[in-house]
Order: sequence, then C-alpha cells, then structure tokens
Amino acid sequence: MRCFLLLLLSLPLSAQSPIVLKAARVFDGEAMHQNWSVRVRGNRIEAAGPSVDLAGAKVVDLGNRTLMPGMVEGHSHVLLHPYNEVPWNDQVAKQGIALRAARAVNHLRASLRAGFTTLRDLGTEGAGYADADLKQALREGIVQGPRLLIASKAIVATGTYAPKGFAPEWHVPQGAEEADGEALLRVVRDQIGHGADWIKLYGDYRWGPHPGAHPTFSLSEMQLAVETARAAGVPVSVHASSPEGMRRAILGGAETIEHGDGGTPEIFRLMAERKVALCPTLAAGDATAQYAGWKKGQQPEPARIAAKRASFRAALAAGVTILSGSDVGVFAHGDNARELELMADYGMPVLEVLKSATSVAGRVLHLDIGQVKAGMLADLIAVEGDPLADLQSLRRVRFVMKDGVVEIE
Repeated sequence: MRCFLLLLLSLPLSAQSPIVLKAARVFDGEAMHQNWSVRVRGNRIEAAGPSVDLAGAKVVDLGNRTLMPGMVEGHSHVLLHPYNEVPWNDQVAKQGIALRAARAVNHLRASLRAGFTTLRDLGTEGAGYADADLKQALREGIVQGPRLLIASKAIVATGTYAPKGFAPEWHVPQGAEEADGEALLRVVRDQIGHGADWIKLYGDYRWGPHPGAHPTFSLSEMQLAVETARAAGVPVSVHASSPEGMRRAILGGAETIEHGDGGTPEIFRLMAERKVALCPTLAAGDATAQYAGWKKGQQPEPARIAAKRASFRAALAAGVTILSGSDVGVFAHGDNARELELMADYGMPVLEVLKSATSVAGRVLHLDIGQVKAGMLADLIAVEGDPLADLQSLRRVRFVMKDGVVEIE
C-alpha cells in the first residue's frame, strides 16, 4: 500500500482515479458501521456505505481499523508552545515572530499526524498576522498541516490584557489588538481584511483591582463587533469565563464561547436556547494545574479543576452544543486528543465526544467536514481499534487524508 499512496501524492487531483477506502469499521460522524467502504473522487466523498461502486477505482484496504472523519480542533494557538517550557509572557514579549512561526510549522505537522485535519486558531498572541502567512503556506503546499481557520490578532478592551507589569513610561505591545467603542468597527474590518475567518473578542479577563475575571466589553460593544463581522459573513468567538461576560457574549450574538469556567445553570440554559456552542478547553486547565504543582493521580483535584468538572457537567445537563476545543499551545501540539479523553472523564458519553470533534464541529464551523457522506470534503483518518470501545485508539492514527490527498500513511 505504501507505494500506491506515495504515487497518489505525486498526482494532481484532476489526474487521480477515484479511490475506495475499505475498513472494518466506519464512524460516519454520527454512528459506527461495520464493513463500509468510502469512495473518494478529487477532494470530495462520492459515496459511503456497505456496497460502494468499485468500478474504475483504486481500492485501499485499511484492514481492521476504524475509518472516520478527520478530527477538528476548535481552539488552538499554533504560535504558542507549552507554558512549562516558556511562560506565555516570555513567549509574547521575548520571542520573535520568525522564531514562533518556525515552531508553528512543527506544531501544524504534529496536529495533522495526530489525526486533526482542521484547526480553528483563535489568536496569534502577539505574533501579528503570522497565522495568515501560515495559512497561505499550507494552501501553497510549502508546509504540511491541517486546514486552518484563523482569528488573526484577536481583540481586547484597552488596558485589560497582557503583558503587564512594566514601568508606565513604556508602551509594551499586547498579546491581542486593543479597541473600544466605535474603534471596534475599524479593527474588526481590518482583521477581516487581513484574512480573519473568525473574529475573537475577549469578553472578560483578569483586570482591575479585584481578583478573578471581570467583563471587558459592554453589551453594546459586543453587538457592534458582531454586527460588523456578520456583514462580511464572519462569525464571532468570545473568550468568557465569568457569568456576566458569558451573558453579554450570548446576547451580543457570539456563535461560540471559549472556556466558560464560571458558567451557571442559568447561563448554560441561555446558551442552549440561543444555540451558542461551548469550547470547554478542559485540557488547558488540566495542564496549567499540573504546571503549578498538582500531581495528577496522586493528589486530590485542585478546587479549580473540581469547579471546571462541575461547570462542564452543568453545560451538558443544559443541552449546550459542545465543540471540542482544547486551547492546545498551552500544552503540546499533537496531544489534542487529551481534550476528548477529559470530556469523557468529566461525564460526556463517548459517542457525543466523537461527534463534538467531527459532525458537530463541521456544523459549528460552517464547513463541509466532520461527516462521512456524499458531498463532504474528503478529510478522513484511520485509527487502530474502535474509538467507541476505547477512546485511546484516537492516539493510534495510521492514515490521514486531507482534502482528498493522502498526507500520512
């Protein structure tokens, strides 16, 4: 099979014959099926089912593996690397954009090899529009990695973000772009003009004299930013972990909320009613707690981990749509499946976990991905074992096709 797949890589899509992929199991993004095949022509799935037409097709037998949609990472930062290697503040303030972009090339490759064929990258954290250049490099085949949706610089209210702690006479560039009031019109439009697929707002943050996260943008500012982005067909994501920050994001028209640590049952019910999805980023909190000294498995959960577990369960109970998103970059790229494992550990049924990274993700991100059915983009992976029976099988990726092209085998 190796020689055949290498030949496919060398052929333009227009010159390739249809491909039929056979596997012991096919997870179609909604359910598991036995002995299905999937026919791919160009960059689209042409057919899927138990009796796919083999005429004129090259057949690849993936054996006793599970074929499934390429997984989606809903919240990544490809221009960051683990905080236990270099703290966020030092990455933003002391590492140059070229250095960070060079690392990002490795991060993209690692995520693809882990079976993640689409990433939504939610902010360059001080690296300007480097994500737009990385997206172009992927499009031109200069580097290897997932399909990339970008949020460029992200947007914060003036004086609320970081780096902080410098003498007042120094103007220190921030990890996101500052804007307030009517200035949001210009900044949202400018970021979209530079290629942003999503606009990200920081709806609350740790600022002001009191501990914890506090709202930043007013409801009217949220609505202004969303209305401006929506005019260009660009959706809005909001970082929010306080109840009031989440409430303003929901009422302001956000399509996804990131983190949601302090969400209450009432807030989560409002999210469900307004069809706002949650990226829970469980893996980020799990990682930072261990960086701070928690010996997982040997010590009781810290209070903030227990609180996160409880808020995630409250979101599930309220029927909130969950988009798998881990905040990878806080921890190592390629370890994205950590989020899926934690969602299951925190009480989400395994089938729903798989859907959150496939079919649900496709719907939330407005892309033809995440399902194995005719007409969808041919983003497909094969893993050893059955992920419904053993979620760890997602760690054993043996085949990756993105956009109809075999990337890894």
